[in-house]
Parts: sequence; C-alpha cells; structure tokens
Amino acid sequence: MKILAIQNRMGIGDMVIFLPFIEAISKKFNSKVSILVKENSKASEYLEKNKYIEKILILERNNKNSHHDGIIGSFNLANELKKHNFEKVFIFNSSLRFLLICKIAGIKEIFQYQLFQKKQQHLIKTAQRFIKKELDLDIDSNPIIELESSLIENAKKKYNIKLNQVNILLGIGGSGPTKRIPAYKFLNFMKMSSKENDCKFFLATGSNEEEQNILNEILNSEFKERCIPLNKIKIKETLPIIKNCAIAVCNDSSFSHLSAALDIPTIVLLSDTPLMYGSYSPNMYPVIPDGEETVTHNTLGKERINPEKIFKIFKEILN
Repeated sequence: MKILAIQNRMGIGDMVIFLPFIEAISKKFNSKVSILVKENSKASEYLEKNKYIEKILILERNNKNSHHDGIIGSFNLANELKKHNFEKVFIFNSSLRFLLICKIAGIKEIFQYQLFQKKQQHLIKTAQRFIKKELDLDIDSNPIIELESSLIENAKKKYNIKLNQVNILLGIGGSGPTKRIPAYKFLNFMKMSSKENDCKFFLATGSNEEEQNILNEILNSEFKERCIPLNKIKIKETLPIIKNCAIAVCNDSSFSHLSAALDIPTIVLLSDTPLMYGSYSPNMYPVIPDGEETVTHNTLGKERINPEKIFKIFKEILN
C-alpha cells in the first residue's frame, strides 16, 4: 500500500513532534509511509533510515518563485504526487489547497484536519484527535529516533567519549535572539556541574553570528579543554555523539527535540516559547524564567533563566 503523510510545518522540532503519528499510520496499515515536508525540516538527516518511512519528498515553498508556490506550483506538486500512485494521504493541516492537490493527484482516500480551522490549533492535541478520529488510535507524545549501534560506537571512539565522565550536550543555539540564553548562564551551570563531576561538554549550535559569539565565549573560557564544538558537522553526524551523552541542556532548538527523541534526558531552557515545546516528551525537563508560572511567545525571559535551577534538575537526573 502506498501512503503519504503531509507535514508542512517548518523546522526540525515540528517534524520530530509528528514522528509518533507517522509511526502510528505505518503500523496501522503495515506499510511504510512517504512524507511530504519542507526542506528546512532537514528530515533526510535524521529520518533517512527510519523503519516507518518510505520516501522523503520535499515541498518547495520558500518564496513566491518556488516550484510548488502559487497555482502553477500546485499543479506541479499534484503531477509529481500522481507519479507515486499514492492510495491514501493523511494531511496534517486544514488547508483547502492540499486537499485539492491530492484530489488532482488522484489519491482516492484523503484524511485531513477539519478545513479552515488553523487558528489556535494545538500542535500535538490536534494531531492526536485526528488520528483518534480516523484510525481509532490513542497516540502518546513520545517521538523516537533510533540509531545503528555501530554509529554510536564509532562516535565514542572518534571523540574519545569515556563512560567515567559525564558527557553533556549543550544546545546553545536557537532560532531567534529571544530564545538564545546568554553564554554566562551556561558557564555558571558548567562551573557548578564540574565541581562535582568530571564533565565533558559538546556544544551544539548553528552558524548565526550571535550563536557563534555565544560559542566563542564558552570556548574562550576556563572550560575550553573540556569542550568540543559541533557547529561544523552535519546534523546526522551529531546524532551518535548526542546518543553517547548522559544528559542534554538545550535552549528551545532543534537539538532539544533531537536529544529527547534519542532518549537522552533533556533540560529545556524556555525563555520565549510556549511551554509545550519543552515538555511534550517524557525525556524533557523544562526550565522557565524566574517569576513566571508558565512561558509563551513574548515572555522575553532569557535573562531570568536560573543556572541553579538547571543544576538542581541536572543532579536529580544523574542521581
């Protein structure tokens, strides 16, 4: 059976969040599922060998001149999907556009969110209700990314990862300036954790100038000999390194989602993002700004993230 799932949200985090639903569809029909996703989901870097996914198709909608934009782009996409002879499609959005594209593509069975209901949709609960309604399945929010054991062992040797050390992923990047916790907050945590443990830190970030400034401030600190930057290697190469870590401390970033999906206890620093993004997985331990009962967009709390709170959770996890 040929099945397609359309997940058109941006970014790695949202793609990871939808993995349990892709898995559920695959298991229900005993068939791998192809996915249509945006390129910035970077799905091929961490889902290439996922046992529930058949093909990763790229939705090219980045600007007005993209291959799948506009009316002509809709027909381009429909014609491309037609070549795959999909029998079923699950559309994880309320867009009339995707419904029409799938009809033009000749897909007979179309399952979709309720049309024109995009406003205030809960990212996870809406997907859970959708799968419950269409497949009568109750799905927990616990994404899983599996790796070959040989990759994990190779990374351990390459980066001299020792079991008698506490190996820590620090996800110091973030998709926006209000999400990036200042370097001195991480350094305070590193100082506290290193007093009681022999720690090694893997620094994960992007190439943005501010992210590089945070990275360099940490690399120029007293902990530079204990740090390995990961900013110059591909995401798929970081995964076995992360899997070798005992714990992760991350801003709300791609690495918080990836580390939790790799079954690593992940402390998520939420300064300006809805709490759900740092608490949906049982492997996530959210830290919110001092003085707040919850966190959302425009909380603007990065200066109120408390390193002592991070360290307290860190000790609880290790013990």
